[in-house]
Amino acid sequence: MTDKNVLVLVGSLRAASINRQLAETALAHAPEGLTLSLYEGHGALPLYNEDLDVEGRLPASVVEFREALGAADALLVVTPEHNGTVPANLKNAIDWSSRPFGEAAIVAKPVAVIGTAFGQYGGIWAQDETRKAFGIAGANVLEQRTLSIPHSLVRFAETHPNDDAEIVTQLTAFLDEFAAELAKLDEDAAAA
Repeated sequence: MTDKNVLVLVGSLRAASINRQLAETALAHAPEGLTLSLYEGHGALPLYNEDLDVEGRLPASVVEFREALGAADALLVVTPEHNGTVPANLKNAIDWSSRPFGEAAIVAKPVAVIGTAFGQYGGIWAQDETRKAFGIAGANVLEQRTLSIPHSLVRFAETHPNDDAEIVTQLTAFLDEFAAELAKLDEDAAAA
């Protein structure tokens, strides 16, 4: 597999977010061949408004975000669950990533979604909704590549995910599967 640049989006904007900590742990344990880069700018995106989405007059934050997406080989989303669904800033980023329709940088881009949340299901509703929205936007959503970690506030109350051996093992296995899936996509594309 050729080296893959993976853009990482965190669904929570809080500096102390457990999902941010999980993303940092992913960066620390990325397998050879995957370069993960945490994207910090999606919180600066204005709410999606078609009146703002005009070529040549796009807000700088949108241009930067779309360029980062375009330069990435894949996207990894690490998200909590807000009121049983996708955090607003993440949904907004998905909306900006989906334009221009049919030509957006997200079209056919491999996307995987993981995360942790307080509830017993680990944010699975938000993850499912995120996959659905990216799929509708045209991304190649890797449905089988998942990781949901329940009871985040209790589990990580005094422990960073990087210091939890079980989580590191699960995350490393996920990243290995993600890398293998990206390699398979390359092989399929070469064979086509």
